[in-house]
Amino acid sequence: MSKVTKSEIMEKQIKNINDNPSRITPLRGEITVPGDKSISHRAVMFGSLAKGKTRITNFLNGADCLSTISCFQSMDIDISVSPKEVVVNGKGLHGLSAPLKDTLDTGNSGTTTRLISGILAGQTFSSRLSGDASLNSRPMKRVIVPLTQMGADIRSEDDNGCCPLLIRPAQLHGIAYDSPVASAQVKSSVL
Repeated sequence: MSKVTKSEIMEKQIKNINDNPSRITPLRGEITVPGDKSISHRAVMFGSLAKGKTRITNFLNGADCLSTISCFQSMDIDISVSPKEVVVNGKGLHGLSAPLKDTLDTGNSGTTTRLISGILAGQTFSSRLSGDASLNSRPMKRVIVPLTQMGADIRSEDDNGCCPLLIRPAQLHGIAYDSPVASAQVKSSVL
């Protein structure tokens, strides 16, 4: 008896489909895609900068994304979290208020820190970003450099390129920037 390979089986199945196209039926059903950290961060940020209500489903309810929510709540953005959705009541591009606390606590979230830096650089109030010991030892120069080139007044409080970051109001302008690091966080920060 001869052995049949997987490749031969697949070829036979494809031939059967090609010979009998009427047997092909559309795929129907529903899937639930798990929450995505990158998209969840950005959805909260865009929702906060938009005017009106943004409903976010499949939000990744992890510590990093909750740090993003906490930071925007500290800037007077009404955000409610339920098991089904996150609802952000945005106030527009310049609708953020000075943080209620001296420091926006970004926890252990480098994504929160890097992305929110770009948003804060264009605001009319000063802010300070800091997180836990691990976050405060991670490099932030990758966003400090291009934001500074855009006119931002952003600096590392300890002059080590890490958090805490101090961000003061400044007039921003566009730049052409070639990032030495391939990073969606850097791109999102300068946008």
